Amino acid sequence: MGHKYTVIGLGNFGFYMTKTLFEEGHDVIALDRDEERVQKIQPYCSQAILGDATQKDMIATLGLEDMDAVVIGMGGNANAATLITLYLKELGVKQIVVKATNEDHGKILVRVGANRVIYPEKDMAVKVAKSLSSPDVLDYIPMSGDYLIAEIAPVEAFVGRSMAELELRSRFNINVIGIKELVPENFILVPQADFKIKDSDTLLVIGKRDDINKIKEFKVEK
Repeated sequence: MGHKYTVIGLGNFGFYMTKTLFEEGHDVIALDRDEERVQKIQPYCSQAILGDATQKDMIATLGLEDMDAVVIGMGGNANAATLITLYLKELGVKQIVVKATNEDHGKILVRVGANRVIYPEKDMAVKVAKSLSSPDVLDYIPMSGDYLIAEIAPVEAFVGRSMAELELRSRFNINVIGIKELVPENFILVPQADFKIKDSDTLLVIGKRDDINKIKEFKVEK
């Protein structure tokens, strides 16, 4: 079952946030004070509203307290983003996600009620830098401590071998939590010991960064 979201501010960030949530099957209300942006988002949301979210009376009529989350993507307008965050908190919105212009702005947003602050340029730069420095790690999700969830392309030595033969947990202290199969497209949650890896499979693993990087040196004893 889909969730209910509202996205306030329809620049590039807000546009793609709305479109993606809507395509994932959720109910999404999009709001901006620019008529052109509101028209542009119409095919990609449940409802597009023209309005100024810095007007508290206006957003109080939208029933935002019933949303699963409200996302604020105001771009360079730090004051507007801060003010709207404050209003949403006062309205009792459960989950407030805000795009910050910089670290100091992020600290203010948390103080006034943001549950989650996003730094799109910084986050993307870090992701791309890591993908360049570890090209076989396709994606990173940082966890608490030094742990992360990573998508990795199979090392050549993995191909044709079963999970039991690879013994990734005992050798590298890494758990394989899923396998994405390409042909046919499929996802296997926690593969069985007899599952054999194909060169088109992607492994979803959880472990420490250093251990994940060590997998690249995996050699099979002849």
